Amino acid sequence: MTDLQKELSGNSYPGRGIVIGTSADGKYAVCAYFIMGRSVNSRNRIFVTDGTGIRTQAFDPSKMEDPSLIIYAPVRTYGFYTIVTNGDQTDTIYDGLSTGKTFEESLRSREFEPDAPNYTPRISGLMHVITGKYDYALSILKSDHGDPSNCQRFTYSYENPKAGEGYFIHTYMGDGNPLPSYEGEPTLVNIEGDIDTFTENVWNALNEDNKVSLFTRFINIATGEYETRIINKNKD
Repeated sequence: MTDLQKELSGNSYPGRGIVIGTSADGKYAVCAYFIMGRSVNSRNRIFVTDGTGIRTQAFDPSKMEDPSLIIYAPVRTYGFYTIVTNGDQTDTIYDGLSTGKTFEESLRSREFEPDAPNYTPRISGLMHVITGKYDYALSILKSDHGDPSNCQRFTYSYENPKAGEGYFIHTYMGDGNPLPSYEGEPTLVNIEGDIDTFTENVWNALNEDNKVSLFTRFINIATGEYETRIINKNKD
């Protein structure tokens, strides 16, 4: 198992990342989603609550350039499902679930982002919490090592997840030009503390210059009730 804080602090630019797992006491389904940015446009964002989910929003609307890949709803809920993604594929998954499609089937209509030369991977997570049972899945859609003619699709499903463990997936292996896409399976990481400790640990481990916003949620597996935390670097 990899220490989540060390994994985060050892990478100056993981891009956008999703962590999903189970709290150390086994009572909560846990997720985190963070965004980072190198450009003024990417850094000019905050997370705001939107119903049972969240959306990104321009911190200073006058500085907003191209909103196409940076303004979206990273988190939405559908029934007993919580959807977490790094783009507007959140809506694709939501619409798919509402018509009886699976997580993987819903994403068949999507591929990596059209932001050449990076071709940023689309990463997605789906948490399912119902009547005391919990399972989750992660997905990554990415180019074939920078070749946009081929989309590689990977889905990972986790049943009966162990307490204190989670999996971490992100968009980039590190900084670069072009940015190198994530490689390998999601990383097994530790989940520690209550929601406030977990949130603080993740936020503090992210690169100070590049981090933008963080969302975390703890869902009570027995009751379905949840708590959410949001941290934005940009503040009024």
